[in-house]
Amino acid sequence: MKKPAVIAVVGSKSSGKTTTIEALTRELTKRGYKVAAVKHIPEPNFTMDTAGKDTWRFAKSGAKTIISVASNEIATIEKTEGNFTLNEILKKCENHDFALIEGFRNLVGENKAIPKIVTVKSAEEVLEAQKIFSPIIAFTGPYMPKSLQIKIPYVDVIKNPEKIADIAEAVAKDF
Repeated sequence: MKKPAVIAVVGSKSSGKTTTIEALTRELTKRGYKVAAVKHIPEPNFTMDTAGKDTWRFAKSGAKTIISVASNEIATIEKTEGNFTLNEILKKCENHDFALIEGFRNLVGENKAIPKIVTVKSAEEVLEAQKIFSPIIAFTGPYMPKSLQIKIPYVDVIKNPEKIADIAEAVAKDF
C-alpha cells in the first residue's frame, strides 16, 4: 500500500479552508493525481446518517460498519467509541497520491511531518499561525500578508490555483 503525501489546511472559521482544498484538489486531479480529502467536523453529536433511514436503522441495531452503495458512490459509516488517531485517519487514504486534511488544528498543529497551508483573515492570524504551526508551506485566504514581509508565500487560490498545486507537488517530493 502506498502512502499519500499529506498536506493539512488549517485556519479560523470562514477563512477559506474549503475553498483552498477545492482549488488544490481541482488542480492536482487535472495533473493526474488521485486525491483524498479529509474534513474535520468538530460538532460532538454530528452524524452523516439520517434518523429513520435504513443505514441509521442498521447502526441502531448494532452494526459497527455500514456500507451504502449507490450507482455512483459508496459510503462507509463506521461507528466508534472515541476519536481516531491521525494514523488511523490516514490509513483510509492509502492508495492516493495526496491526502488533504481540513481542520484537525490540534492534531496537526506542530507535527513537523505534516506540511500546512494556513488560511488567514488578518495580520494577527498570520503572526499567530507562525507561532503554532510548523512547517507552513503557504498562506491563503482573504488576507494578503504582503506588508508583513514574511518568507512564506501567499497564494490567491481563486486567481492562481496552479501556484498552490505547484507548491504541493514540490512539498510532496520532500516529505
